[in-house]
Amino acid sequence: MNSLPSEATDAAAPRVSAAEVALLASVFVIAACGLVYELAAGALASYLLGDSILQFSTVIGSYLFAMGLGSWLSRHIDRQLVAQFLRIELLVGLVGGLMPAALFAAHSLLPVGHTLPFKFALYGLVLAVGVLVGLEIPLVMRILKRHFHERYALRELVSQVLTFDYLGALAVSVAFPLLLVPQLGLVRTGLFFGLLNAAVAVWALWLFRAELRTRRSHALACALVIGALGAAMAGAEHLTTWAEDRFYGDRVVLRETSAYQRIVVTAGPAGVRLFLNGNLQFHSRDEYRYHEALVHPAMAGHGAAKHVLVLGGGDGMAVREVLKYPGVEQVTLVELDPHMTQLFSQVPMLRALNQDSLHSPKLRIVNTDAFGWLQTHDEVFDVIVVDFPDPTNFALGKLYTTSFYQQVDQHLSAGGYAVVQTTSPLIARKSFWTVAATLEAVGLATTPYHVHVPSFGEWGFILASHRPWRAPSALPPGLRFLTPAAWPALMDFPPDMARVPAEPNRLSNQVLVHTFESEWGKVHE
Repeated sequence: MNSLPSEATDAAAPRVSAAEVALLASVFVIAACGLVYELAAGALASYLLGDSILQFSTVIGSYLFAMGLGSWLSRHIDRQLVAQFLRIELLVGLVGGLMPAALFAAHSLLPVGHTLPFKFALYGLVLAVGVLVGLEIPLVMRILKRHFHERYALRELVSQVLTFDYLGALAVSVAFPLLLVPQLGLVRTGLFFGLLNAAVAVWALWLFRAELRTRRSHALACALVIGALGAAMAGAEHLTTWAEDRFYGDRVVLRETSAYQRIVVTAGPAGVRLFLNGNLQFHSRDEYRYHEALVHPAMAGHGAAKHVLVLGGGDGMAVREVLKYPGVEQVTLVELDPHMTQLFSQVPMLRALNQDSLHSPKLRIVNTDAFGWLQTHDEVFDVIVVDFPDPTNFALGKLYTTSFYQQVDQHLSAGGYAVVQTTSPLIARKSFWTVAATLEAVGLATTPYHVHVPSFGEWGFILASHRPWRAPSALPPGLRFLTPAAWPALMDFPPDMARVPAEPNRLSNQVLVHTFESEWGKVHE
């Protein structure tokens, strides 16, 4: 029998061209670069201006608005699409790549407290980059449609482009906090992705060289942008060092970027200071006041603590004070950031400050999230020291909620004491009493107190327990500040720090974060 002829519909599907693959791949890169610039601007605004909720919200909102404006403006580009796309890529790479470095430099050059010019520079750059990024995707879609119209219906074109766009955004959203910032830092991360934008421009120059009228001028522009970004990349470390030295006022002797925070240690004639994300954590000239007040009311009040839990406090200072009680058998330190415990157990200058407390045989270090650790362990402790950074964002705010304090209560022995560092009752009065109300909402009795720490001003703490706290008559020898005679002054709250009505801080509302940023924001106005 003779075989039937093949049907025309059996013909092979059109092959995907290299130019088509390159354009779709460029969408992935473009999306990644755009999100990096957005995240870098938000992170820098948060680091340098504080008030992280406001900064991230306004930066992201401004950036998205500018992208929409760019998309709208793209309809006015109707000639030389490839040439215009190439120019836009170079501008995005240059402006977006240099943005973190420019903002660092601008902030360092401005007098302390003069934030308005910096805000103009920040939002001006955010809007400029957003408009340029908003122009990119519509132009790519039109180039694809013009060159490959036989392959794509409109719905297929939109689907393909948005798929690669969202994949690029996903990749960067994971890599930015876990890989890029810890390994490269914000300045070099921006420059690296600026170079990627420039690489897309070079790619477009090669792929569409036949239809570009002035190839040499485009090639020269690519070379100049890549050269500028490359030179900035080579000098990024010097720029960061210069900017941070100016910002912190003292010589920066240690700078690390972990997956969680920027860690900076400075040293000067007055002593050593630790900053996390630009916020002062301690000054060696007066940290003893803070840490003695944090630890000893609970430890001496208990009188016979054997098992102690320290949450936060990766610098080892609180552990140092706990170890002044010979009866302590074991101290468990739960610190999220392993960089902190590594630095303060390895760097000689920092080890001297905590008196090698992180090398004590009584100490067990656990590098994990305190909330999760409490939920998955059932150990009971005589004293729990809660020494977290202030609730400047929701990630930290959850550690000041009723949900968290319920976990603390479950790990506290019947006669045990917990103590919480609780910001300034003078500057952040309602925030302080919000923490007290939150502890009381889970059934704990509270004993608030405060101490003057010159580097911070008036600072507050709250003892929490199921039995009344009585002022101890004795303290360990060698303390530099705290004495039994000081108890009445610590417990006295004058009218400007006296209790005010406050609702408990819950995971569902996080009122403390909003209150805290409102109160401290007035200080920086």
